[in-house]
Amino acid sequence: MIRKAFLLIVIICFTSSIAFCQTEAMKDVANNLALYNKSNDYKYLTEAKKAIDGSFKTHADSLNLEKNTFKAVVYSTILYRDSLNTLKLPDTLLRQTTRLVNMLSVNRKIYRYATELNYVKGCIANVYLRKAFDFYDKNNFRQAIVNFDIAKGYVPDKQIDTYLANIYYKLGNYKTAVIYYDQLLAEPKPKIEYIQTATTLYNTLGDTTKALQAIQKGLSIYGHDKYLLFEEANIYNNKKDYAVLNTLLEELLYLAPNDLNVLFMAANCYDHLNRFQDAERTYKKLIDINNADYNPTFNLGLLYLKRCFTAKKHDDVYWAGISKSRDMLEKASEMNPNNEECLKALQMLYLQTGNQNQLKKVESKLRQLTN
Repeated sequence: MIRKAFLLIVIICFTSSIAFCQTEAMKDVANNLALYNKSNDYKYLTEAKKAIDGSFKTHADSLNLEKNTFKAVVYSTILYRDSLNTLKLPDTLLRQTTRLVNMLSVNRKIYRYATELNYVKGCIANVYLRKAFDFYDKNNFRQAIVNFDIAKGYVPDKQIDTYLANIYYKLGNYKTAVIYYDQLLAEPKPKIEYIQTATTLYNTLGDTTKALQAIQKGLSIYGHDKYLLFEEANIYNNKKDYAVLNTLLEELLYLAPNDLNVLFMAANCYDHLNRFQDAERTYKKLIDINNADYNPTFNLGLLYLKRCFTAKKHDDVYWAGISKSRDMLEKASEMNPNNEECLKALQMLYLQTGNQNQLKKVESKLRQLTN
């Protein structure tokens, strides 16, 4: 969820201390701005606008840097402060002010009014941010991007990158999103939510190296974060690197002892490492939590079947394993009757026990599925 937080702009106090080289003609404008700053009464902004507009009478006035800077301050203040347009000014005001600010920005003498220009840019940036958030709320992400980019052009605040990263991620434009997340993660202490989302993004793009780097940075800053620990474990689980995965499970299981995904990952790991008792215990815990879950039921049946092959045929351990395996695999087959993997496991089981009737049924069903 994108967070609405406008840029922290230092608002200039509109008093005689403002850093304009004020002429007598501009004092009326400055006084009205100062009165608005004290009272927050929009009527003073109206008067300030009338005063500045009235000062443009000749072509020379239109080129006057001081007057244009005053105009930009007045117009940008109105746009920023009067967000509901209670003054009923035309929709073209933002476009007009944007052109004016762009013109002032490239004026070689604008350094005289650097403080004022920074203020104006801050106001305009906030207006475009407001528009960007409005578009975002309406799921018009393309226009949100346009307005975020414009805002960033006036005040290159890194927080804007977080919004752009979020939008490109939502749009599925992962290659662009990852550029922004790379920048965010290059900061000394990126927020945990940036690291989490970046990790998911890197994994989506198949870049497990960068995902692991992001995870390690996150864990070094924030310590035991369940999400990051799970993502790290899941990477090694997908790689089938069960030796490394095993080293991560203790902490993860401590943080999420009843998380079904974590428990299944652990059981599967123990299974592959031939830790029979740990695998059996964990599969049973999963079944106790949800006895309608196919995967742990099937896996436990398969675990018992594999155990039979390591026992001496027809001794007590063998028959006990066969019995447990049959119970679990037949239950799993009831849950998912057309699962080919489960049917093949039952085929192996019935071959072991010599149950010809059940074997014929399973083989018949397998032929139906494969034909």
